[in-house]
Amino acid sequence: MSRLKQAKPRLGTLGGRLGFGDPDEVKRRQRRIRYASAPWSSWYSSKRWANLRLQILDRDLWTCQQTGVLLRGKWPSDDAPVVDHIKPHRGDPDLFWDPDNLQSVSRKWHDTVKRSIERGGDGGEGGL
Repeated sequence: MSRLKQAKPRLGTLGGRLGFGDPDEVKRRQRRIRYASAPWSSWYSSKRWANLRLQILDRDLWTCQQTGVLLRGKWPSDDAPVVDHIKPHRGDPDLFWDPDNLQSVSRKWHDTVKRSIERGGDGGEGGL
């Protein structure tokens, strides 16, 4: 019995490895890992991207360019606006920042059809 009382609590050390603990800290850790593996990911959190994103949404009249759905929802609703790279940039700054390579789409289209196409599929749901 006396050994158990002397053992140090280990729950604090498990938090980082298992994803438990402060949710904000977990998100920060995940973001650091993502930015380290793909440094261009940080471009999405820049003021320049925020301005360009709004410019593209205004240009496209807040309408999905693939389905015609009005983009008026808030994340994570199906009609939440996403500014999508038509041709994947893969870290190429010229493609990333090119307004002609950007389109406004719905979150649903982006997370289903576009993701399927990028993974080698045919888009699956026929454009929704």
